[in-house]
Amino acid sequence: MACAFSVRRADYAAAADAAAIVMLLDAYASDPAGGGEPLSGFARANLVRELAARPQAFSILAFDGGAPVGLVNCLEGFSTFQCRPLVNVHDVAVLASHRGRGIAQQMLALAETISRERGAVKMTLEVLSGNASAIRLYRRMAYQQYQLDPAMGTAQFFQKWL
Repeated sequence: MACAFSVRRADYAAAADAAAIVMLLDAYASDPAGGGEPLSGFARANLVRELAARPQAFSILAFDGGAPVGLVNCLEGFSTFQCRPLVNVHDVAVLASHRGRGIAQQMLALAETISRERGAVKMTLEVLSGNASAIRLYRRMAYQQYQLDPAMGTAQFFQKWL
């Protein structure tokens, strides 16, 4: 079932957008798909200022009327093989009450438009293997598992806390 919602690029300098980003990212972080832990006080207090300080960052917000319901955070990187920018979709979050309505797809479509405007060669993202609904969405939107040579397999995402 469709809902009436709007999607736009966030303005880090606007207090309402800043509050929406923190609220939505906190809801995502608190969800099992986001790790099940709320944002730290440090992250709440500094997130938007730190995003704004990075010209390679941009965010997309979705609203149901005036209420924020979705967030996508993107960070530009660089493809050495293509010698062009790439955009990593770092967070895709939709409030549980609004999932399944096409909101993430619309936010990702706008992120793609912005990425193309930046001259990006590709977009990347990570998803937990148990998040079947997100995987279906990404596949519908033509995202594929990363591989260079099928004989070498697909890429795996690793992390190391510092």
